[in-house]
This record gives sequence, C-alpha cells and structure tokens, in this order.
Amino acid sequence: MSTVSHPSPMGLFRNRFVQAILLSGLLLQIGIWVRNYAILLFVMEMTNEDPFAISMIYVAEFVPIFVFSFIGGTFADRWRPKRTMIWCDLLSAVSVFVVLLTLMFATWHAVFFATLISAILSQFSQPSGMKLFKLHVPEELMQMGMSLYQTMFALFMILGPVLGTFVYQSYGINVAILIMGVAFLLSAAALTLLPADRQEEKKEISTTVREEMAQGFRYVLQSRSLTLLGGCFMLAGLAIGLIQPLAVFLVTERLGLDKENLQWLMMANGIGMIVGGGLAMVFARKIAPQRLLAFGMVVSAVGMLIVGFSTNLWLTLGGQLLSGLVMPAIQIGISTLILQSTESSFVGRVNGILNPLFMGSMVVTMMVSGVLKPLVTLVGMFTVAAVLFVIGVIVISPLLGSSYKPGTAGNGSDSEASAVKPMGEMMEP
Repeated sequence: MSTVSHPSPMGLFRNRFVQAILLSGLLLQIGIWVRNYAILLFVMEMTNEDPFAISMIYVAEFVPIFVFSFIGGTFADRWRPKRTMIWCDLLSAVSVFVVLLTLMFATWHAVFFATLISAILSQFSQPSGMKLFKLHVPEELMQMGMSLYQTMFALFMILGPVLGTFVYQSYGINVAILIMGVAFLLSAAALTLLPADRQEEKKEISTTVREEMAQGFRYVLQSRSLTLLGGCFMLAGLAIGLIQPLAVFLVTERLGLDKENLQWLMMANGIGMIVGGGLAMVFARKIAPQRLLAFGMVVSAVGMLIVGFSTNLWLTLGGQLLSGLVMPAIQIGISTLILQSTESSFVGRVNGILNPLFMGSMVVTMMVSGVLKPLVTLVGMFTVAAVLFVIGVIVISPLLGSSYKPGTAGNGSDSEASAVKPMGEMMEP
C-alpha cells in the first residue's frame, strides 16, 4: 500500500476509491432511508398500526446481522471485494423489482422481503467495503476518510426520515420501491469506478469456510487490541440497548411534554452528529483512534447523565447535542482501530465477529429495559448506561497509556509499551 509523505485533506478527495465509495454510499443511503420509512408507513397503514407487524420490519432488518454477519465477513475475505459489492447491489435491485411486481399483482406482504433480502446482502457488502478501505486508503488518511464517511451517515439521520416520508406520502409505496431499486442500481454503477480488485497471491493449501471461520476467531482472541475492543463493544451495546427504547419517556415523564416532542431530541442529536463529524475530520490526523474512542465514550456518558437527570427541555436538548457531537468520534475510533489492527485478509471476519457482539448486547438490554425501568427508575437506567460506558473506557485503557498506533507496519498488531508484534507470528499457519 502506498504512503504519502505529506498527507492533506485534498489527497483524500483525490483518492479514486474515496470518490467512488462516497458516491455509492450516498445512493445507498437514499435507497435505504426511502425503504425504511416508506415500508414502515405502508405497513402501519395496511395493518392499522399493528405492533406485531411493525416489529417484524425490525426483525427483518436486524436478524440478518446475527445470522449472516460472520458468514458474510468470511466470504468477504474469500471473494474479490469490488465484485462482491457490485453483485450485492445488483441482487438487491433485482429483489426490490421482484417485490414491486409481487406487490402490484399479488400480496402486499412482499414488502417485508425487500427489507430482509437487502439486509442479508449488506452483511456481505459492508465488510467488503471495509476491506477496500484497508487496501486503497493510505494509513495516514484512513481516519480522516472514516470521518467523512460517518458524517454522510449522520447527515442522513436527519434528512433520511424526511426523504422517506415525503416519497411515500407524495407518490405511494410503488414509486418508493422503484426509487429503492434504481438507487441500488446506480450504487452498483458507481462501484464500477473503484480500482480493479488486486490479484492476491493464491495459497498452496486451500482452506474450507469452516476452517477460515475458526481462523477468524483465533485471530481476534490472540490480538490484545481486538479483544479489548470487543469488550468495549459489548459494554457499549449493553448501555445503548438499555436506554434506546426509553427516549420517549424522557419527553413524557421527565419533561412532562407530549410524545410528539421526541422529534426535537432526535433533531438535536442529529445536528450534533453532523457538527461532530466535521470536527472529527479536522482533528482526525492529530488524535490516535483509541484516544478518540475513549474521549467520545466519556463525553457520551456525561451526556447520558445530563439527559437522564434533566427536567428542563433546553438542558435535555443540550445533553442530546453533546452526545451527538461525540458519536462520530466513537464510530470513527472503532472503525479505524479495526482497520489498523487487522490484516486485510482478516478484515471481513473481524467485522463479522465484533459487529454481532455489539448488536447482540444491545438487543439483550433492549428486551429487558422495559421490565427494568419500573424497578430501577428512568434516572437509574441512564445512570447505569453512563457507568457501562465508563467501564468500557477502563477496558480499553491499556491501549491509551502508550504510544500504541495499530497497524503502522500494515499488520494486525498488539502493543506492549513500544513493541509491536506482527499478528502473523502469533498464529499458526
């Protein structure tokens, strides 16, 4: 991988990979947010707001993360990443058009499959994108590139619901699904602008999928940085799942307002994420990713405490804004640490292990948060979440006290003071 002697933001924007991946991401975000809100509103209308039917949308979106994330990551390491991403977008588009035909001539229940199939395919596409980031973005620009990517996601957290709602209310479900399909097709076209897949040297000894999965688990367990990051992932997931379903109660119980005012809290958080993404781009090259992650988690814990204890709307909005400001720092720190700590041949499997760890922890506490709230109180729940974030910082603290900079040699690595051991030396062939 080539290096740049004097890295600059303009070097990032001139990178052909960054240009193509941002264009593809923009198109995918349009398709995904139109999908999310158009299908949600359509199902609510068709079922008279049946809670079970609505919950099935989220099941279709999140279950593939558990079932296919590690499988998709393993195959992403076996297959050519550019080709994998293009095929995933093309298959998503085909599935959407099939759903549209089914919707027009058969049953409306087919809309669930639009979410399910694209969610499954994303588990193969996303780790391939991370692998391409590792291959095509110079080390010194990687964190800045992640900042730019996360800022785009933050922007759509505000614009996405508006876009999806507008499309459905103005044109109906058929046009919304058509827009989804076209967005996936255009994303595939944008991905053709990526540099050609590199022909990696073929190993004489072929391995099975099961063997490569086992290698992925050994890789994570034998990496000090990745195991610590996994523990931090789990604690963050537990904390977020604990409070995410309770946001509406902040409005109704702590602030004494109608539930419709929840939108202002979400807007404050989204604005914070956009501003935070911009700030992260400015400081990305000056702060090590592990310190960026720790800083974000500590400040986010403070934001949770403010929001949990506040009975004043403006103070609550301030807490939401503060949490949003540092969310890009957390996401960028995590993504950069994974990329810098992992050899390119293991990026897919590492993602496939760590992401379900976070999601699984979050779902566990989401399932029990409603039961715990009357016992612990709303303030207590947000306090526990803040404490879990602080514990997460303590877990990764061994990475903070040294000049540890993962991946400087291009290997997955661990650090003991200033020593860097290549991951390949720690693993069996």
